[in-house]
Amino acid sequence: MTTATQPMPASVPLRRDAGVIGLVGIAHLVSHFSQLLLPPLFPWLKDALDASYTQLGFLMTIFFVVSCAVQTASGFLVDRFGPRPILFGGLMLVAAAAFGFATSPGYWTMAFFAVIAGIGNGVFHPVDYTLLNRKVSQPRLGHAYSVHGITGSLGWAAAPALVVPVAIAFGWRTALAVAGCFVLLVIVVLWFHRASLDLPPAPRPAVTPQGHAAEGNFAFLRIPALWMCFAFFFFYAVILSVIQAFAPEAARQLHQVPVALAAACLTVYMVCSAGGMVVGGFLAADPERCERVVGAGFGMAAVVALVIGFGPVPALAVPVLFGAMGFATGLAGPSRDLLVKRSTPENATGRVYGVVYSGLDIGQALAPLFFGALMDRQNWRGVWLGLVIMQAVLIASAFNVRRVRRTAPAPA
Repeated sequence: MTTATQPMPASVPLRRDAGVIGLVGIAHLVSHFSQLLLPPLFPWLKDALDASYTQLGFLMTIFFVVSCAVQTASGFLVDRFGPRPILFGGLMLVAAAAFGFATSPGYWTMAFFAVIAGIGNGVFHPVDYTLLNRKVSQPRLGHAYSVHGITGSLGWAAAPALVVPVAIAFGWRTALAVAGCFVLLVIVVLWFHRASLDLPPAPRPAVTPQGHAAEGNFAFLRIPALWMCFAFFFFYAVILSVIQAFAPEAARQLHQVPVALAAACLTVYMVCSAGGMVVGGFLAADPERCERVVGAGFGMAAVVALVIGFGPVPALAVPVLFGAMGFATGLAGPSRDLLVKRSTPENATGRVYGVVYSGLDIGQALAPLFFGALMDRQNWRGVWLGLVIMQAVLIASAFNVRRVRRTAPAPA
């Protein structure tokens, strides 16, 4: 099987690589920022829209289901038209959705703009990884993935940090309008540096003497490793969803953690995850060990999760353990992305990442249904046991990607 490799000059200037990595990172920040625009404002929206938490949660289900469908389709558009126009289109839709949320008169209008936001969010991964894989030199690619992951975590952190204080001071509509202005500011920054994001469309498939494409646009779907990568990201999304939505509260109930301390657990996790990604960027310099790094990172995270879920942990130690779990997970992040790159056929980067990363959206859409039921039953240890099981499955799927990639023939 061929992998996506782009001929690079013998020595690519650091400034060029850093510029591309930084601009793609800013765009990725907006993607994660858009995912947490509404949830921090649920206490305000519940009263303003006269909606239940189930109805408000359904807005996020709409967002992720639409994002999943668009992510798959946008990969083909990225390969056909190049990543830059698709990126700006997605950013403008996210900005439009934020302003639409701010002016919505009722629940169903919010649902409509959740669709718009999902369409906008769906373009980022195919765009980002096409730009990184085709424009960044191979020796710096691990660091590029590291920065990409860090900026995503910063986007998750930035959304509540921005909208909650503004909502407290001026109301939820103003908070969402300010979020829209932030996205517009990012669009302006990227527009002035758009030359660095220029990339021609992927070359068209070769044509046989009979006039047929030697390899069709959908031939990459026959690669077994692609679907193993899809499964990997599905389980990764389940883990992420549980940690973001349920793990802090489950730990609080198990270990009598004060509310303020429990609220800090997710922030500690994200900050330490970003630190782990910095170190993980160096570990990803050798692509041959990426599966082992993923296995070690999530293995350590699973051990920490077992301790939190079933050990006699003092309340003050819980945020520390969340930090350790976040660092271990972040350590695996850049190597995780290399798993996909090494399974990507030449000239199909956008399509592959569109399909593979749709597993993230599906996992985040489905995980709350199962783990939310465990929370409703006050099965706090069940939540942590489920998290450990998902981490174990993730490790197995990473090594399966490697096994399938080595044994499967290239697509015809």
